[in-house]
Amino acid sequence: MIILKEVNEKNFWDVIDLKVKDEQKDFVTSNAVSLGQAYVQKELIPLAIYNDETLVGFIMYCIDKEDNEYWIYRLMIDEKYQGKGYSKLALNEILVKIKADKKHHKIFLGLHIDSTNALNLYKNLGFKFDGRVFGSEHIMILEY
Repeated sequence: MIILKEVNEKNFWDVIDLKVKDEQKDFVTSNAVSLGQAYVQKELIPLAIYNDETLVGFIMYCIDKEDNEYWIYRLMIDEKYQGKGYSKLALNEILVKIKADKKHHKIFLGLHIDSTNALNLYKNLGFKFDGRVFGSEHIMILEY
């Protein structure tokens, strides 16, 4: 069962130690940088992804200050736990949390176009490209 937990002093170093496969390193910012970003950008909500009691990944989202819409900033599953469906399960948990806020009806995320597994996951959940590109990330949107 997937559980999203606060990143705190008990799991901080374990979250930082999570790693993606070498060929994925260009697709996702490190968890250390993400946690530093969350420290500075107080709107960001970093969460550890657990399968029962086992830490398997990291996700971070927020209501963006610039456009006042939800954004999923990060999603990563440790290389040891990939291919088990944890990304989809964690993303579904975040989508439930976000959709409970009835004031919003859009969720954005940025994607490296060469990350085919992530692309397939997001498309299967209804995300579509909105035509914008920020740096190396193509922006996708889910309207609900």
